[in-house]
Amino acid sequence: MNNSLPVVLVHGFWHGSWCWNPVVEQLAGRGIRSVAVDLDGHGLRGPALRARWARPFDAEAFATEPSPVRTVTAWSAAASLADRIRTIGAGRPCLVVAHSMGGVVATALAELAPELVGGLVYVSALAPVNGVPAAFYSTCPENAGEKLLRLLAADPAVVGAARIDFDDPDRRDQIKEAFYNDVDDRTADAAIALLSPDGPVGIPGEELTVTTQRYGSIPHSYVTCTRDNAIPLALQHRFIKEIDAVSASPTDVTELDSSHSPFLSQPAALAEAIAGRVPDMSSLRRTP
Repeated sequence: MNNSLPVVLVHGFWHGSWCWNPVVEQLAGRGIRSVAVDLDGHGLRGPALRARWARPFDAEAFATEPSPVRTVTAWSAAASLADRIRTIGAGRPCLVVAHSMGGVVATALAELAPELVGGLVYVSALAPVNGVPAAFYSTCPENAGEKLLRLLAADPAVVGAARIDFDDPDRRDQIKEAFYNDVDDRTADAAIALLSPDGPVGIPGEELTVTTQRYGSIPHSYVTCTRDNAIPLALQHRFIKEIDAVSASPTDVTELDSSHSPFLSQPAALAEAIAGRVPDMSSLRRTP
C-alpha cells in the first residue's frame, strides 16, 4: 500500500455516492484508495419523500409536501462528514474531492476541521467563502445561461428543499441537458433514475464564514468543466478568484471539456486530475 492520502469523494445535490463509482475504479487502477460518501439528506442518508411514490401521482402533493431533509444545513452536514472522515482516515487527514453543491459542505468542513483535510479539490463546485450563502450566486451575472433552476417543481421556501421531479418523462431531455449533456443516453438514463428529488435548502441557504488560518491554510484545487449547464464556467472562475483571496497559495486549476458530470462522461480524465493532487503523507504540513 502506498503512503498517499485516502481520497474522500463528495457528491452534489440530488446525487449520491453511486455517481463516483467509475472514478473509484479509475483511482484504484492508479493505486489510490478512495471512498465515496453520501451527504446527509442524500442516498442512504436521505429519507424518502412520500409524494414521489404515491399512486396515482399527485402533482399538488409533490409540490407542497414538507421535505424530510429540510433540517439539514451546511454546518450540520459538514460535522457529519467530519465524523466519517475520522473513520475513513483512521486518524489521518484525507484528500476531499467535492462536486457541485458538495463544495459548500466541503468548504464548511475545511473551516470546521482543517486537520482532517490534507487537500481540497473542487469539481465544478460551489465554494462560498465570502460570508454569503451559496444561493446568492444564483442571481449573479456569472450564472447566466444555467439550465438547472427551470427544473424546480416546488417553491423551496414552502417545502424546505430544491425539489425536482426526475420521474417526469417530459422533463427527461431538460434534465439530461442540465446535468449530463455529454453523457451517453444509456448512462444518463440510469443516472436520472437514481436521482433523489430533494436537495436541502439549508445547505445553499446558510452563510459560511471562513478564515485564512483554517480554511485558507489548506491546498486547494479546482477542476473546471467548460460545457457545464448547471454551474456556468464564468461562475466557476469567480469561485476560483474568491478562493485565492482567502488562501495561502493560489488554486491549482485543471480544465476538462465536459458537462457538469465528468465522473460519468470522463472518469479517467477526472481520476487523473484527482491523482495529481494526492500528496504523500510525509509531505503534509499539519495545521496548527
